[in-house]
Amino acid sequence: MARTSEAQVHPVDDVPRPTRLLAFGLQHVLAMYAGAVAVPLIVGGALGLGPAELAYLITADLLICGIATLIQCVGWWRFGARLPIMQGCTFAAVTPMVLIGQDGGLPAIYGSVIVCGIAIMLLAPVFGRLLRFFPPLVTGTVILIIGLSLLPVAGNWAAGGAGADDFGDPRHLALAGGVLLVILLVQRFAPGLLGRVAVLAGIAAGTAVSVPLGLTDFSGVANADWLGVSTPFHFGAPEFQLAAILSMLVVGLVCMTETTGDLIAVGELTGRRPDARRLADGLRADGFSTVLGGVFNTFPYTAYAQNVGLVALTRVRSRWVVAAAGALLVLLGLLPKLGAVVAAVPAPVLGGAGLVMFGSVAASGLRTLATVDFGGGAGAHRLTVVAVSVAVGLLPVGVPGIYERFPHGAQTLLDSGISAGCLTAIALNLLFHHLPRRSAVSPDAPDVPEAVSDGGAPVRGTADVREAARAADTADVPAHDGPPAPDVPEAADAPPPPPGGSAREPRDAAAP
Repeated sequence: MARTSEAQVHPVDDVPRPTRLLAFGLQHVLAMYAGAVAVPLIVGGALGLGPAELAYLITADLLICGIATLIQCVGWWRFGARLPIMQGCTFAAVTPMVLIGQDGGLPAIYGSVIVCGIAIMLLAPVFGRLLRFFPPLVTGTVILIIGLSLLPVAGNWAAGGAGADDFGDPRHLALAGGVLLVILLVQRFAPGLLGRVAVLAGIAAGTAVSVPLGLTDFSGVANADWLGVSTPFHFGAPEFQLAAILSMLVVGLVCMTETTGDLIAVGELTGRRPDARRLADGLRADGFSTVLGGVFNTFPYTAYAQNVGLVALTRVRSRWVVAAAGALLVLLGLLPKLGAVVAAVPAPVLGGAGLVMFGSVAASGLRTLATVDFGGGAGAHRLTVVAVSVAVGLLPVGVPGIYERFPHGAQTLLDSGISAGCLTAIALNLLFHHLPRRSAVSPDAPDVPEAVSDGGAPVRGTADVREAARAADTADVPAHDGPPAPDVPEAADAPPPPPGGSAREPRDAAAP
């Protein structure tokens, strides 16, 4: 790859040649396009908008998707994590926005979206300081949940798209399987650059095959306009309703949680794990993009996990590749005819690609968890964190509608398996590994704070416990004037702990 300078450059900052930028960037656009346009289609359809208004929502969404991605990847001042992160409308906001729109219309939605974006920007530094609560135990679990939660989305695409009249048609599944096979063969046997655009090759091959099979239609391209520009407040001035704002603030917390998980996941994949400042900058960019969404007739924005899977699969870590994808999205938002071409890619084709991309996310989570020590008593606690978090995260995926009798605010949080699982992992890590526990050496021994390893697990060696007990036993003994007693090293035949005490596990070899 071409280097931006003679000095060694981190792969995240590497700038590929223009042809590679275009190919890799287009691959990212195709990976997230269906999800990006789904939110305006669902919300607009639920509110009874006509075809022209739906088309307007889609072009506005693509335009702001591109701008939000450029801000996140390129960065400006304290906005943008400067990591390869694609931005798109969050699905967590769909249900609240439909409910808000049914009462107050689109102006009420956009008023709440603007306030939500401002709140995210203000809260970004607070979230940035919470990075120490995301050790590999938590990040690996969150990445695993992200991948597993997205697999049903790929399954729906492979079957023809949720709600399709011919959902589950064997032709759809065969087409998705063919795309998956092409991706695997290209990745295995193709040399160099072609192997890294295996997903793009699979999507192109699947689209070409779908035309004679009658599974796609490009007639809409001729009817699309060449130029379309989204103007601020196209649907009217925003309205600020308290109930709508409170509901959208819950969505904002969900978005911040999801983006935090995605930023950490990308950091693990690229070798540039975000620190507190970079995380705050990324969240601040989310908030600013959400404000833009409210002004330019679209919705809240967050990082897109499916593109995290593409980074894992292709091993292309340059943020400038994703910035190129953002520029392509801006073009799609300004040129509806180009958007119509991309929209003609059939759902089963995206499903075949999604299976390998989302599976790659889950595999990356397993790789991170492989660095965590699950041995001994502390290891049992770590297994509990993973087990319960994955269960909570996959519950709404495996049992849709399980929370439908809950209040709408709770539904927003719990129906997002990614957010529910992430919050559960954080809470359990705090419970098992950060809250202080009383020493079991003797009933009178003082509390000894626990050290926390890089894996987020407490480590306390036998020597630590004995030292705490010794300090408690000698606390009231006056000091003597003689020379200090020599240190006595710990020996294998050291006296046993006091009666009633329990021996602790030996210190973890990887502990600090």
